[in-house]
Parts: sequence; structure tokens; C-alpha cells
Amino acid sequence: MRKLTPYLLLVPTFLIIILFIYFPAFNSFKLSFFQESFFGDKSIFVGLDNYIDLFTDSEYYKVLKTTFIYSLSSVGITIFLAFLIAQLLVKNLPGTRIFRTLMFSPYAVSPAISATLWSMMFTPTAGLLSYLFQVIFHIDVDWLTTVPYAMIALIAATVWKMLPFDLIFYIAALQNIPDSILESSLIDGANPWTRMWKIKFPLVTPITFYLFIMNFTTTMFSSFGIIDIMTRGGPLGSTTTMIYRLYLDGFAFQDNGLAAAESVVMFGVMSVITYLYFRFVEKGVHYQ
Repeated sequence: MRKLTPYLLLVPTFLIIILFIYFPAFNSFKLSFFQESFFGDKSIFVGLDNYIDLFTDSEYYKVLKTTFIYSLSSVGITIFLAFLIAQLLVKNLPGTRIFRTLMFSPYAVSPAISATLWSMMFTPTAGLLSYLFQVIFHIDVDWLTTVPYAMIALIAATVWKMLPFDLIFYIAALQNIPDSILESSLIDGANPWTRMWKIKFPLVTPITFYLFIMNFTTTMFSSFGIIDIMTRGGPLGSTTTMIYRLYLDGFAFQDNGLAAAESVVMFGVMSVITYLYFRFVEKGVHYQ
């Protein structure tokens, strides 16, 4: 009985995974080969027609380009800022804990709420950021309805939302760097900039490696709320990413077969990027 106990304890977990992950994934893959009626009461097998329609649509390639620009920009800026800010938050200075709390607070805010806050700040008539740009830089722009400013606003909101998650890991990683290494660099005459990028950053590459995958996954699959509230994919589709295009085809246009095909493509794109990242980038990761 003792040998069976661990497996019995795992049964609920496996049931949840099968019911809420594997079964929907299989059903989505199956649905991508069918065309459903508007009310979902009839299904017609169409083979690869949904995939052919997808890859012969020039607009979809624009969506792919937009997705990569949005995701890579958001991830790169988030990791860069998180590493820099973490340098300050690991110092034992008065008020550091207060600043840590304030920096972590956006992580507790839902994407919908954070998008609403940023939409208000970018409002041309009463938005705080719009006012500051008008006063300081003399820039009067309708941020959320103008290309390319809508994408810039979207990236800013996304970075603000993801930044606390990265900060938590970078602070923990920097605190675990042995003092002997930093003291040796001081004796050798290394300046703060050299210590930051030549010593500290290589030592936290495992965290950077992990954060890239997690952040990229977030921008690929969890950015719907921010996009829907701030820009709704506009203007002129300039902020329509793969996840938002899937929503439009599946819920707005009721083309479930095409939307299922798009979900399979998203899974394939994410799998290829993850494989390439593990295959080529992990070689540069320094594990202590």
C-alpha cells in the first residue's frame, strides 16, 4: 500500500492537468481541421484549409511581425530595467524596503486594471503622461489611436506590469552573489559599470535565461487584457498580436476552426523559439 500511496496522491493533479490542459489542447488541435457553423451545431471536415487560409493571408504575416516586435521589445526593456533597478534595491539603505514594496505593487494588479490606468494616463485631454509630454517635450499626440505611438504605449504598460516579477528574481540572484567575488573585483580596480556588466550580469544569467522564457510566454499568451482595453488591436491593426487575432476570429467573427488553427500556430511558434533559445543561448549561461 505504501508503494501505491504516492501515485494515489498524484491522481487529482493528473486529472486536473488532463481535463484543463491536455483535453482542451487536443480538442483545439482537432477543431483546426473542421469548419463549424455559426451556432456550432454542425462541423464539416476541411482538412488543412484553415491553415492554408491562414498562411495565404498577408494580414496574418503582419500580425506575426507585430507580435515579435511587441514581445521582444517588452521582454528586452523589462529585463534591462529590472536588472538596473535591482542594483539599487539590494543596497542596505534607509527606505529600501518601502521602495521594494512600491515596486512590487504592480504585480498584484490585474492586466485589465493596469491597462485602464495606463489608458487614463495616455488620454489626450486629461491624461497625466500626455500633459507631461506636452509641457516638457511639446509633443501633442493621441497615443492610443496613432501609429506608432499606440505600440509604444502598449509596450510601456506591459513593461510596467511585468517589471515586478523580474525584480523579485534579480534581487534574490544579486543577494546570492558571494561577497568575495565583488571584493576581489574592487581590489583589482574594477569600476561600478564593469562590476555590473562583467561580473554581476554573467553570474545571474540563469535568472535572465528563465525570465526571458517566462516574459516571452506572458507577452505571447497573457497580453490580451492590456491590448483589448488600451487599443483593441488598432489603429489599423498596428497592435493586433497573435493572441488578439485569435480572439477576433474566434469570438468576434465566430470562425472557430480558423481560431483553433491560430492557437496551434502559436503553440508551434512558442515551441520553436523555446527550443532555439535552449539550443543556442543556454551555452552562454553561467551556472555557479
